Amino acid sequence: MRKSMARGLGAGLAAVLALSLAACSGSGSTSGNDSGVSGNGTYDGPKVDITFWHGWTGGAAPTLVPQLIDKFNAEHKNIAVKAVPQEWADIAAKLPLAIKAGKGPDVAVLHGDDLATYAAQNLLLKSDAIVKSLGYTAEDFPPGVFDKGNYKGAQYAVPWSVTPLGLYVNKEVLAKASLSDIPTDKASYEAALEALKDAGVKGEWVDGYVFTGTFEFQSLLWQFGGDLYNKDVTEATFNSEAGVKALSWMRGLIDQGYSPANVAQDGNIKALLASDTAFNWNGVWQTTNTAFDGLEWAAAPVPQIGDEKAVWSSSTHWVFPANKGQDKNKTAAAATFVKWMNDNSAGWAETGELPGANTVRDDPALVQKYPNLKPFIEELPYAHYETVSPGINEANALVTTAINEALTGKKSPKAALDDAKAKADRILEQNRAKYGD
Repeated sequence: MRKSMARGLGAGLAAVLALSLAACSGSGSTSGNDSGVSGNGTYDGPKVDITFWHGWTGGAAPTLVPQLIDKFNAEHKNIAVKAVPQEWADIAAKLPLAIKAGKGPDVAVLHGDDLATYAAQNLLLKSDAIVKSLGYTAEDFPPGVFDKGNYKGAQYAVPWSVTPLGLYVNKEVLAKASLSDIPTDKASYEAALEALKDAGVKGEWVDGYVFTGTFEFQSLLWQFGGDLYNKDVTEATFNSEAGVKALSWMRGLIDQGYSPANVAQDGNIKALLASDTAFNWNGVWQTTNTAFDGLEWAAAPVPQIGDEKAVWSSSTHWVFPANKGQDKNKTAAAATFVKWMNDNSAGWAETGELPGANTVRDDPALVQKYPNLKPFIEELPYAHYETVSPGINEANALVTTAINEALTGKKSPKAALDDAKAKADRILEQNRAKYGD
C-alpha cells in the first residue's frame, strides 16, 4: 500500500547529504567531518546539542513532548535535544529574526500554510537530500500533504501531523428527534436537521469564525468542486459558483431555523457539550476534550453535502532553519531526530492530532487504543490541505471575513465572496511583488 521506509544508505548518498548541508552551513562549524544521516535514521558524527522549537503548549503535548525527547536522548548518546516550547504566535514573531541572526533552532515545526512564506525568504534549508536520505517519498504520508512542503521545485519539509475536520454528534440530543443513525450525505443530514427542528432543537450551530465556520466552508467549497485559488495562486476563486453554493448552504442553516443566528466563537462546540445541539463540524483535536467525559457522543466523517467527498485538514511539518552559520552536523542530527520522532509518533494521538507517517497511523493498534480517531483517518484519502504560496495567510483571512458577513446577514453570500475575492487578488499581487513569485 505504501513504499517502505528506507533500508540503507550507501557512502555516495551520505556524501551527497553532507555536501548539501555543508553548502548551506555558511561560516558555521562543520567539524571537518563528512557525517550524514543513514537511511535507518542514525547519525554518526560528533556529539552535538540541537534545539527544537514548537508551539504545543496545551493539552497532552507539554507532557508528551518531554517524554519523547528524554527517550530519544537516552537512545542517542551523540545527540542532545533541547525543546523550546512557546506559543505559535511567538514563534511566528521570533523565528525569522532568530534565523537571520544565526540564533534560531536546528529544527522546528511549522504549519503547512507558513512553509512557503519561510522558504521564499530563504529561512529554511532546502531539504531534498535530507528527505531522500531518510527514504521519505509522498507515498509515506496521506495523499497531498507531502507536497505542501514543496516550494518552487524544492522540498523544504517533512510532514509530522494532520488534523482533519469531522462531525461530532451528541447522541442524546439526536435521540430527542427519535434518531439514531448518523447522517452521511445532504439528504440524510438535512432530514436529521428538520427532525431536530420539529423536536425543538437547532441541530447545527454554524459560526462565522475560523474555528470552525471557515473550515466547514472550505470543506463544502471542495465538495461542490471549487477551490480557494487558481493553480498558480495568482487569483482567488473562492467566489465561484461552488463557493456561493457552499456559503449559501451554510446561510440556509440559519434561514431555515436549523441554527441560531450570530453564534459566538466556539459557541457551537459549547452548545454540543451542553446538549443544546446535535451536530458540530470540528477538528480531530476535540477527541481529547475531557468535557466529553460522561456524554454520549460519537465522531463521524463530515457529511457529503456537495457532489464529491472532501474535507478540510491542516498539517504540521518538520523544517530545518537556515541559520546564519548553521552547523551541518547539527542539521544532520536534527534529521535523525525527525526520523525517530515520526517513527515513534503513535502517542501523538493523545494530543488530538493524527501522526503523519503512514506506518504509524495505519497500524491497527493505533485505532484500538484511540477508537475515536477512526472516522478522521477514513477521511484522509480525500482531505485537502493548506495552499502553498508565500504570504497566503493574509488572503485566507478574507475568506473568514466573507463567511462572517454572510452568516450575520450583512451581505449576501455572493456579495461577501465577491468583495473578499477582489481584496484577496490585490494581496496576491502584492505577495508576488514582495516574494518574487
